[in-house]
Amino acid sequence: MEFINKYFELDKLGSNPKREFIAGLTTFFAMCYILFVNPSVLGASGMDKGAVFTATALASALGCLIMGIFANYPIATAPSLGLNAFFAYTVCIGMKVKWQTALAAVFVASIIFILITVFKLRELIVDSIPNDLKFAISAGIGIFIAFLGLQNGKLVVNSSSTLVTIGSFKNPAAWVTIFGLLVTIFLMIRQVPGAIFIGIVLSSIFSIIVGQSKMPTSVVSLAPSLKPSFGQAIIHLGDINTVQMWTVVLTFLLVAFFDTTGTLIGLAHQAGLVDKDGKMPRIGKAMAADSTAMMAGSIIGTSPVGAYV
Repeated sequence: MEFINKYFELDKLGSNPKREFIAGLTTFFAMCYILFVNPSVLGASGMDKGAVFTATALASALGCLIMGIFANYPIATAPSLGLNAFFAYTVCIGMKVKWQTALAAVFVASIIFILITVFKLRELIVDSIPNDLKFAISAGIGIFIAFLGLQNGKLVVNSSSTLVTIGSFKNPAAWVTIFGLLVTIFLMIRQVPGAIFIGIVLSSIFSIIVGQSKMPTSVVSLAPSLKPSFGQAIIHLGDINTVQMWTVVLTFLLVAFFDTTGTLIGLAHQAGLVDKDGKMPRIGKAMAADSTAMMAGSIIGTSPVGAYV
């Protein structure tokens, strides 16, 4: 415990191993839905869902390890929502690009990402962005994620006249969402440690009670093989030889850049991890985490990885 305290400077940051353990569990349960959402989204491009599941887990774990051990930031990484949809629906389905070629585009974008991180160009760009714009980027990403949550929670649904409208309260999924929100908000107002984690657990129990979720039939199983997608990005690097594909590469790069930048800055401010000038210490190391995980993810078979929660 003493080594953990010293290495991660927990005392200096006002934390302790117990709190970090609860925070780690909370973070995992808050983001593990990507293990099921990402295969579903990328599966639309023709990718093997089992392989994507394993790739999602491994790429996320790698990014989290680098972010925690190397950069010492409590920010998790995983394949970004939005970018996975762009990968599957815009690039693969809309532009008729093979998923193998799309993975190659992600790989090339990640190499550029790593280069601009190593040469500190990324830091210079971030430092030059006005604070108001930084907050705007963070707020925009936050609203986007909140909208996805409300949509998946069936509180927001499609509308032919207004594009979006309130969901039906006859849907049990909507009541699970409302229950989870109310419980979590109440616990956070009361400043209960592990409020989000407790909210997730109670929501899961409530979901089972109302019949929205089923009890798991098995607890442990082997991970699906990576074979269908592993290394396809390298094999198809030669396909990145058209203006269209370089446009895709740049889109992956720019969206991943601003997505991760907004999330990093927003979370760092919320956690009180920025200095007096509004800058984030060790931001280069933090950015190295997501760019490295993005490269590894493309090789094993998943869409771009970025700072998550």
